[in-house]
Amino acid sequence: MTKTIMDQAGAGIETQPVIRTRESLLSAYRTELAIAGAIVLLVLAVGTQVPQALSWGNFANITQAGAPLIIMSLGVLLVVITGGIDLSVGSVFSLTGMVTAQAMAAGFGGVSSGLIGLSVGLMFGSINGFLVTVAGLAPFVVTLITFAVAGSLAFIVTNGRSMPIGDPDFWLLNSGSIIPGIPNYILFSIVLLVAIEIFLKKMVAGRWFYAVGSSAAAAHLLGIPVKRTQFFAYVASSLLASFSGLLTISYILNAESTAGSSLMLQAIAAVVIGGASLLGGTGTAVGAVLGALMITVIQNGVNLIGINSFWQGSVTGLAILIAVLIDRFSKSRRGAV
Repeated sequence: MTKTIMDQAGAGIETQPVIRTRESLLSAYRTELAIAGAIVLLVLAVGTQVPQALSWGNFANITQAGAPLIIMSLGVLLVVITGGIDLSVGSVFSLTGMVTAQAMAAGFGGVSSGLIGLSVGLMFGSINGFLVTVAGLAPFVVTLITFAVAGSLAFIVTNGRSMPIGDPDFWLLNSGSIIPGIPNYILFSIVLLVAIEIFLKKMVAGRWFYAVGSSAAAAHLLGIPVKRTQFFAYVASSLLASFSGLLTISYILNAESTAGSSLMLQAIAAVVIGGASLLGGTGTAVGAVLGALMITVIQNGVNLIGINSFWQGSVTGLAILIAVLIDRFSKSRRGAV
């Protein structure tokens, strides 16, 4: 029976559905809440050593530095949910920056050059999707190949030289404000987070991603377009990697051929830390974003405390290991129940 309380007018107000909704939200985002709590503890721990870590300026630095990784991680999430993997995102990120800078040097405007840069993501995403879905090659092999090709092209485009951004207004893409008071890098991150979370949780096509990742054969028998879903995932992943590359060069106004060399590992780490399984079928956009923020907070803390930055890779690897072990332990416990 539904519980009611009486308001001042004597009308009955149902409260049980509200309680159930809160309980369901807490249950659905239990992992994400734990990650958010861990991020707060990390920030406070660093703050005890370096008070500057708790300043608004440092929080702004964290969000500024984390925005490209957040956006890239959202794309990688879509692939991982379908049971695939995308190792090419870091190289696509680098190549996008180099191609965009080269286009500006050739006389194209900022908007045109940005669109040319995004075409890099569209092209490599389509190649990945085609080779996985039509040619039937393993995602690991396919994206390892495109990782190498895109990384090589990033050097070839400009002979390995860094390239300055020719359009002085290109910084507005990252730090401008479409909505007054909200920097674009925050706006883009929030919009993509909300859009992808709603897509995955509320739309039929989004649920296909989970079905394909859980069992592609079963999804096919249910009439789900498995190959189309996988193809879209790889295209979206590469496009978001390209967009994150544009945000980065917009911020630093310079393109480097090795800019994305470490981002592939970080993006996969963010997705795994956020609760997604590399076997597919699970994961949320909220979790991926929080995973990316955790990695950024760790990097920020390492820099503020003064620890050798070479330890960042080790810390990231340890975070992945812990997340995978927790995922394995929780699944084994559910299976034993």
